[in-house]
Amino acid sequence: MGKASRDKRDIYYRKAKEEGWRARSAFKLLQIDEEFNIFEGVKHVVDLCAAPGSWSQVLSRKLYLPVKLAPDSKDSDLPLIVAIDLQPMAPIEGVIQVQGDITNARTAEVVIRHFDGCKADLVVCDGAPDVTGLHDMDEFVQSQLILAGLTIVTHILKKGGKFIAKIFRGKDTSLLYCQLKLFFSEVTFAKPKSSRNSSIEAFAVCENYSPPEGFNEKDLHCLLEKVGSPSGVDDLDCSSGWLEGPNKVYIPFLACGDLNGYDSDRSYPLPKDADGKYQSLDPVQPPIAPAYKRALDMKKALNHGIQDMDKLNLDS
Repeated sequence: MGKASRDKRDIYYRKAKEEGWRARSAFKLLQIDEEFNIFEGVKHVVDLCAAPGSWSQVLSRKLYLPVKLAPDSKDSDLPLIVAIDLQPMAPIEGVIQVQGDITNARTAEVVIRHFDGCKADLVVCDGAPDVTGLHDMDEFVQSQLILAGLTIVTHILKKGGKFIAKIFRGKDTSLLYCQLKLFFSEVTFAKPKSSRNSSIEAFAVCENYSPPEGFNEKDLHCLLEKVGSPSGVDDLDCSSGWLEGPNKVYIPFLACGDLNGYDSDRSYPLPKDADGKYQSLDPVQPPIAPAYKRALDMKKALNHGIQDMDKLNLDS
């Protein structure tokens, strides 16, 4: 598939390159903010699973740069943004990068140290596993990733804070909703206009972090295994089966984005220059150390007839 073909079929991919975003996912966070105003009053924010950095770019442009460029700004007024990922990513102005595991308690300690002992006002997570195409499997793995994110959220998010995370909608979405409701008084599932209708992707917008009284972060998984029934019955096993019939949960679901905005499933004509030609732009920032680099190097070697793989430096 040529570059021009994708630019025509995916308007947000093209717009991301034109506006300097590292990925089209930047528009998803922008549209969520348009609907929920998630950046209001935010001074400390954490971006989980941040690479390649499009959401960190949004945080920098919406929070850090406006304060830095203000004529009377002070260093103490600058928001603190921490981006966490196992993979390294290219620097972004105003973003502190932490290369670590979001399920490790030491990572939470590093974040709080960067915040000088304070906790975050907002935590965002656009992480997702490599999809298989088997929706039940993808939904399960994604829900486990969210709960892994919730592990660090319970350590670094202040009471009253917000948590935004990608989800995959499916038959167990009600269970995930009830698990998140244990910690947040308001939970809404949102679908930004830049997210394709054909995708099962959506985003959990969790507001007003308020953990149960006496909650210990170390007991998170024990608590999630015994989710109280919406009908008031306690100590029911953690499964989606009882979220039917009289216990059925109706999840708030909201579409985000201007109705007059671009349609992510529609093709748009390409803009032409004075000579009637279209010039496709390169991505703003390719991954600097992608997990698939070894596979690409091996494929290139085979295409060039290198039979002895030991002669190829795959770690470079």
